[in-house]
Amino acid sequence: MGTLTIRTDEKTEEALEELTADGLSKSEAARAAILEAGRAHRRKVMREEAEALRDDPQERAAAKELAAEMDQISAW
Repeated sequence: MGTLTIRTDEKTEEALEELTADGLSKSEAARAAILEAGRAHRRKVMREEAEALRDDPQERAAAKELAAEMDQISAW
């Protein structure tokens, strides 16, 4: 487990006070914020990858071909 030391500005201090007003420690608030930032980053990366696939003509053609194949073998 590591240790992180940061310098905060006025806005960060205000946000930290809000987050810790109900008894949450500064460390817990910082960990939660970092974890949420990590999740947001992963969602952004996945969204960008999905958009790149969507905008790629070859990928769209392959998806249409696969869908047509699946329609042909569908039991229903």
